[in-house]
Amino acid sequence: MRVLEIGCGEGGVLKAFINKGCVGVGVELDAPRIVDAQQFLPEDIAAGRLKFVTKDIYKVDTEKDFDGLFDIIVLKDVIEHIHDQAKLIGWMKNFLNPATADKPGGIVFFGFPPWYMPFGGHQQICKSKISRLPYIHLLPRFMYRAILKNRKENVEEMMEIRDTGISIERFERICKKEGYNFFHIRHYLLNPIYEWKFGWKPRKQIGIIKAIPFIRNFFTTCVYYIIQPGNNNLK
Repeated sequence: MRVLEIGCGEGGVLKAFINKGCVGVGVELDAPRIVDAQQFLPEDIAAGRLKFVTKDIYKVDTEKDFDGLFDIIVLKDVIEHIHDQAKLIGWMKNFLNPATADKPGGIVFFGFPPWYMPFGGHQQICKSKISRLPYIHLLPRFMYRAILKNRKENVEEMMEIRDTGISIERFERICKKEGYNFFHIRHYLLNPIYEWKFGWKPRKQIGIIKAIPFIRNFFTTCVYYIIQPGNNNLK
């Protein structure tokens, strides 16, 4: 399979796919991270298993830059940093393999923290005690900005994260409007990545909370979705 990761960073997620025999392409606008990726994964790049592209996703030439279409597109902890989320979600159809008699067509994986969850504002990256305060990013805009400024944090960075945060409901509305079907949905009370960060075992969100719109955002630290354009049908 061919796998595209948008916002690939240093290539760690793609490496897992490559180890399973896939061919990977990573797109990343932060050029220094691609430099690091090239230093971390030289053998895979030399063997043609992995390629990195530093380019605006909307200016990519599918054949010249990507060498063709993809079976899987991955966005892990990325969509919550995108300004025009609907545009990107719709645009990705251009990079997916169409369905055929033999194959079901390409899919897109999303993993992201809902905006209203305890640390949905990414305040854990702050240097002051703000980093330990859950839900502080949900304060009124003027109050949150004032606190960030008072604590000498990177105000513009944190406010940008505030502006692009996405809820579960907004994400689902965008996907439906852009003509996608939901193939797989999983919500987590404890994000799987917490096992590596804190030694906490992943825990799925209980069904009763998962079923309550809006409220579920406050108690769900991570969601995973696999979606596919509506004209394709996975078996």
